[in-house]
Amino acid sequence: ISAKYNKDACVEYIGPNGAGHYVKMVHNGIEYSDMQLISEAYFLLKHGLKLNNIELSKIFQEWNTGELKSYLIEITSHILSKKDSNGDFIVDQILDEASNKGTGMWTATSALDLHVPLSLITEAVFARYLSSLKSQRILCSTLLKGPKISSVTSTERYQFIEDLRKALFLGKILSYAQGFSQMKAASEKYKWNLKFYNIAKIFRSGCIIKADLLQYIMNEFKNNNDLINLMCSSYFSNIANNYEISLRKILIFAIKNGISLP
Repeated sequence: ISAKYNKDACVEYIGPNGAGHYVKMVHNGIEYSDMQLISEAYFLLKHGLKLNNIELSKIFQEWNTGELKSYLIEITSHILSKKDSNGDFIVDQILDEASNKGTGMWTATSALDLHVPLSLITEAVFARYLSSLKSQRILCSTLLKGPKISSVTSTERYQFIEDLRKALFLGKILSYAQGFSQMKAASEKYKWNLKFYNIAKIFRSGCIIKADLLQYIMNEFKNNNDLINLMCSSYFSNIANNYEISLRKILIFAIKNGISLP
């Protein structure tokens, strides 16, 4: 009855004394940061390139055919083009306030207890809290003035989209790396003896953070379950070294234009 990935059941005994619940909690934390990264990419494309919803949908659809292929990228491409019975885009009618059930907060709190740097996930939790302060944000927008967002020129458009794709993928990798680093710290503290290959394997289907990226995470932990951090592997460090310039370009654009990218 479990979800399957190529006929491989995505179910596994994780460990004793609540280990499985803890892994699911961190899964949700990774989900928080993954969605925050996607929302930031959406904002940059919409306001930096002035793209309409159909154009946005096509970009996410194209991204889902490559390195970024994942459930969240796929459903983002779908929702951006979806219309209601009146022919209006649904995404434009959704209130910009995000609630939460607490698992992101629990993940961040546990990271503090374990002395694990969990910047991506923690900032994603704060972003949700900030989004819920709608009345404050409206008031502050009338008092605090930032720079006007400058549009990307048509000649720079392709490179901007490609830099953003690389930045998003690197951010996604860092999110998973931080999550697995936290699980490693918890495993050592609570004597769970977590098998990270198995954890990555069951994340491949039936869960919100399922992504092709998980196969490469599996490969790294299959070779070394004691890997100190995914970013220390040759595969992921090579991507980071090749993509970090794109991440820096996107951050520079955002800073110059007053766009928040926590």
